[in-house]
Amino acid sequence: MTDTPVTEAPFVPSFDEPADGGRKLAIICSKGTLDMAYPGLILGNSALGEGIETHLFFTFWGFDMINKKTQSNLKATILGNPAMHMPQGLGGIPGMTHLATSQLKKAIAELDIPEVPDFLDQIVASGGHLWACRLSADMNHLTEADLRDDIEGIISASDFIEMTAGAQLLFI
Repeated sequence: MTDTPVTEAPFVPSFDEPADGGRKLAIICSKGTLDMAYPGLILGNSALGEGIETHLFFTFWGFDMINKKTQSNLKATILGNPAMHMPQGLGGIPGMTHLATSQLKKAIAELDIPEVPDFLDQIVASGGHLWACRLSADMNHLTEADLRDDIEGIISASDFIEMTAGAQLLFI
């Protein structure tokens, strides 16, 4: 043993960007309605525009966004959605879901925002990664053949967590 004092600097954590300079965003898309599809797509597309590595993980009702049979037919409803600012009782009237969906699609088109399948194409073309949840696929008896061709794989939640370690995480 020596009597020499330790002169190492104390460890101070850094909250800046990772040393490799890359940021990462992981978005969990769990909703399958038209109005809830767009937040994840818009945030993912914006992140890619900023050069951020972006992964979207589709689970539960979010599978409607990537299912070949449903992705072009997402709906919006006023039922249970007070943000629509309409009396909830109107939601049960035949044709109200169609009306709400049509109005939302019109507003989205007027802003020149792509429809969900086209938006996903754009995200993939910009370097985004699309993943499907294994549990949700099994529960719904879906395989990769049922999903968009650009889904990189059906993976477990644990695999997604490992893959996106250190990422900012958004649950929508």
